[in-house]
Amino acid sequence: MPMDALVVRARGLWEDLAQVPVSFAPQGGVNVVVSPRSGLCPVGWVGVVALGGSAIVTAPSDSAAVIVRGAFGKLPVEAVVDSALVRKALPVARVLGPAALSYVSPGSFRPVEAGALPVEQLSAAHPDLRILEQVAGHEDAGEAALDEMTSPAFVVREHGQVVAAAGYLAWPRRTAHISVLTAPEARGRGLARVTGSAAVAHALAAGLLPQWRARPPASRRVAAALGFEELGSQLSIEIA
Repeated sequence: MPMDALVVRARGLWEDLAQVPVSFAPQGGVNVVVSPRSGLCPVGWVGVVALGGSAIVTAPSDSAAVIVRGAFGKLPVEAVVDSALVRKALPVARVLGPAALSYVSPGSFRPVEAGALPVEQLSAAHPDLRILEQVAGHEDAGEAALDEMTSPAFVVREHGQVVAAAGYLAWPRRTAHISVLTAPEARGRGLARVTGSAAVAHALAAGLLPQWRARPPASRRVAAALGFEELGSQLSIEIA
C-alpha cells in the first residue's frame, strides 16, 4: 500500500471519530469544528489530529471554537500539535500528548520471530494480564489498556509469569488500535517487538489497518522496527 493510501485511510478514521462533518484540507491547513462528543479527545477538551500536512480540530463549544480558531489561525500545521507552542497560543489548563500516529501496510510490515520464548494466546480477560498490569504500574497499564482489547492477547511468559503482552482494539474504519505492555524488569530485550509483531500480523490477516499511537520514544522505536510509518500526531487540550 503506497504511503498516500495509508494517509487517506488514517484521515478517514479520524474524520469519523470527530463525530461531526469535517475533513482534512487537501492543500494543508487547520479545520476547526464544534463537536461536544468528539472521539479525538476527552469530553470537554479540544482535540487535534495532524496527518499528512493538514489538521482537524474539535472544540467542545462555540466559544471554545472561537478561541481555538483565533489562536490556530496564526500557526502552521506542525505547530498545532506542539504542546509548547500550543501553551503559548492558548490558555491551557492541561495537555495530553502529543502522541505519534503510525500505520503499517502488509507490504511494509517487518515481522519478528518469537525466538527462545514462544508466543501464547490468551483472552483479553485472562487474570494473568491483570497481574502484568499491576506489575507495570497504573500509568503504563492505563496507556496500554489491555482490558479493552477485542483481539486475543499475544503474550510471552518467563518462569510461568506473563512478562509481555500485545493485542488490539477494533476501531472504526476497520482499524486495529495496537496495545503493548511489558513488565519493567523485562524491558529492553525485544519482547515488545515479539508480542507486537504477533498482534500486527493477526490484524493484517483480518484485513485491518494497524494503528500504533505512542508518546514514549521507546514505543515509537518498536513501531518503527515493525515497519510502521509515523504519519502524524494527536494532541488533547483542556482550555483553562
